[in-house]
Amino acid sequence: MAQIRGLNAHDRPPEAVRQCYKKYTKLPLSDIDNDPGILDLQRIDPDQLPESITISQYMSSQNLRLAFDDFIRGGHASDQEHAPLAENIPVFTHNAVSGLLMIPSLFPPTVQVELLSRLLHRDLPNPEHKTNLHLHYDVTYPGRSQNPDAPQSFFADDPMRLLQPKDSQMHKPLSIQSVLEKKLRWVTLGGQYDWTAKRYPSEAPPPFPQDVAKLLKAAFPDTDAQAAILNLYSAGDTLSAHRDVSEECDIGLISVSFGCDGLFLISHDDGNGAEIIRLRSGDAVYMNGTSRFAWHGVPKILPATCPNWLADWPSLVDDASGPAPAPYQMWKEWMSGKRINLNVRQMISAAP
Repeated sequence: MAQIRGLNAHDRPPEAVRQCYKKYTKLPLSDIDNDPGILDLQRIDPDQLPESITISQYMSSQNLRLAFDDFIRGGHASDQEHAPLAENIPVFTHNAVSGLLMIPSLFPPTVQVELLSRLLHRDLPNPEHKTNLHLHYDVTYPGRSQNPDAPQSFFADDPMRLLQPKDSQMHKPLSIQSVLEKKLRWVTLGGQYDWTAKRYPSEAPPPFPQDVAKLLKAAFPDTDAQAAILNLYSAGDTLSAHRDVSEECDIGLISVSFGCDGLFLISHDDGNGAEIIRLRSGDAVYMNGTSRFAWHGVPKILPATCPNWLADWPSLVDDASGPAPAPYQMWKEWMSGKRINLNVRQMISAAP
């Protein structure tokens, strides 16, 4: 297996990977459902596997259910209608991408809703968690002047409130509405990765949200969640092919999808080709072994594919407590146009 030391985050992907990425970036939406090169995890029949796919194991939902119940117990997850949790969740592998684990529908709807709510209502308005906006804007936070210890969600903020640019000759002020609709592209949790320099700062990072780390540990016990990038995509957005090689250890990477479907590209072991995987809300990918250093990216977001039970977030109706809080009502259907991806990694090896 390749080692993380000596790999450069600034390297360019092989030509075959670039061409595959380019092909699926340009592929018309009307052709996606019938494209034979796209692997759709939630449509794979375990009894009729594609030639390149095997099932490495089944994850027991009974073991996960305890972690799921513990996670949502103190939260406010919506009691939306959804299919029951599968008793055994297949873990797929691909013979051309060693170490890659692909898990369809790992996280049930109640967990997805609660996880989104904590990440975006609680963790986004934490000033220690930097975003793509911090480079060019003085990001100020709602509600902190009244109670610094209880951050208010940006979704409950005045949508017309402005964030001022650091250089007014280069950038215009941004309204909170513009931020949430399009301009917010990523948030970092825990280790604050510098996307410009492609490195982690030397100073001690803020703590990773422990409830999120505990939830992920139940599903992926080999990885300690120490840093994460929460990517927010709208229709037309992409993420270019890259490798995650800035960490100090080779522990597997966790990726969880929410909202609209996305096409996920990951290179073959030899770099002479790539797979395209259609990831739906609740799907998870674990990049371990050789795949830990694979080139990967997102060439396309598929609009209007968010599940109905999630499409209205954050303005969901909770049967237990009545209508959604009034501040969120203007954001009804916000999630219907978004794909959100939580990418989690371990930065340093655990002490022996």
